[in-house]
Amino acid sequence: MHIILGATGHVGSSLAQALLARNEPVTVVTRDASKAEPLKTKGAHVAQVDVFDTPALHRVIARGHRLFVLNPPAPPSTDTVAEERRSLYAIVDALEGCKLEKIVCESAYGAQPGNGIGDLGVLYDMEQALQAGKAPVSPLRAAYYMSNWDASLDTARNEGKLHSMYPPDFTLPMVAPHDLGEFAARLMLGAAEASGPHYVEGPERYSPADVARAFADALGRPVEVAVTPPEQWEQAYRSLGFSEAAARSYAAMTRITLDNKEEPEKPERGATSLRDYITALVKKSAG
Repeated sequence: MHIILGATGHVGSSLAQALLARNEPVTVVTRDASKAEPLKTKGAHVAQVDVFDTPALHRVIARGHRLFVLNPPAPPSTDTVAEERRSLYAIVDALEGCKLEKIVCESAYGAQPGNGIGDLGVLYDMEQALQAGKAPVSPLRAAYYMSNWDASLDTARNEGKLHSMYPPDFTLPMVAPHDLGEFAARLMLGAAEASGPHYVEGPERYSPADVARAFADALGRPVEVAVTPPEQWEQAYRSLGFSEAAARSYAAMTRITLDNKEEPEKPERGATSLRDYITALVKKSAG
């Protein structure tokens, strides 16, 4: 049995569908069972469990042989680093005594030790904590999710603007969540041995200018990049409802991404291009 944490998100649901398509037994773990109905209709077992309920989570994981760990993102109105570390160690505690063949965990490009740097420090801690256990671990370090641009659709359509904290010509690795799910399925079905970290990005690297052009072509209207300068980053996050602590850490994470571009030697390549992803997003919104 494959146990999937974070199964109703972009990556987790893609992974679950990929495994179900191969007739693999899957249990999806979610706080809200109603969100897992589409997966249930495809044959998944659904376990409604809060990750902070350590005994209940332990009982679910103990029934499985392979586990996919995606630490749930904390609400931006909280101190996200503190909350995500709390959920991480609740998951780690739930693994105590579980005899798993393999763990695949969702991490990110740029994961590194540190506090107050958004997900980057938390995900590094996750890799380290899981690798300290008895089960073989394969970290999957994902590039910048193409789905992060989903929230830009309305301003692109209505205002002809794509708001970005990155310069228009700054290229960075991006990946479609579907491709992450497919690669995660390969890891889940692979040998029961430690491997990685595995870096996964799309067929090529893209810039905010490329994103704007993709929206322009899909929407049939001009779209320009509106850059938020670094001195306004924290205020921009606060205006979106982020707490003071979250705004600071996300701004720090943005700075790290700009200043320390990671260049893995042999990244895995997903098949979905940015243009195809944005085109599908626009079509879905119109349908």
